[in-house]
Amino acid sequence: MLNQYETVFIITPVLSDPQMKETVQKFKNLITDNGGEIVHEEEWGLKKLAYPIQKKTTGFYALIEFKAKPEFISKLETEYRRDERIIRFLTVKLNKYAIEYNQKKREKNTVPTTKE
Repeated sequence: MLNQYETVFIITPVLSDPQMKETVQKFKNLITDNGGEIVHEEEWGLKKLAYPIQKKTTGFYALIEFKAKPEFISKLETEYRRDERIIRFLTVKLNKYAIEYNQKKREKNTVPTTKE
């Protein structure tokens, strides 16, 4: 039984753009290599932090929505802690309402708007 999760992590801002993309790809590969399935992903880019973390005031934000077995989450979070490029992370299990909300939000963003 696969549950649906959403994980947001903040990558240190001292990385170059290719290094940042490689970090995101590492975690996407970790999910798929462990039997998970990526539903949606977003890169929010460089954002100002609400308070300094490790003397940094900005960070690259990335969001991945995925399906995985519950046992995998501890492995994912252990990898976040081991990777010095990750300064913060949060993973939450989505209930049916959150899944529905995310689906509607994605559909709304992909529908082209026409002005007459």
